[in-house]
Amino acid sequence: MPRVTYEVVEHDGGWAYKMGGAFSESYASREEALRAAEQAAEAHESAGADEHIQYQDPQGRWHEEMESGEDRPEVNVAQRPS
Repeated sequence: MPRVTYEVVEHDGGWAYKMGGAFSESYASREEALRAAEQAAEAHESAGADEHIQYQDPQGRWHEEMESGEDRPEVNVAQRPS
């Protein structure tokens, strides 16, 4: 099962959460960013509808497949020390 980590960090004069290299909007406090990250993580783990997806692999070939709405990653929220 894939694992996804949302990390709470200082960003753009405030606080944000990030996953990979993508940042959320900025929040005034670490606590607000943490709550937002926890909400995002909860939504990320929630099952949804099955979806038909298309994607291109590194060799430039296109693929089509059905992605199960039950196939959700394990999600973690991490905080950097203050």
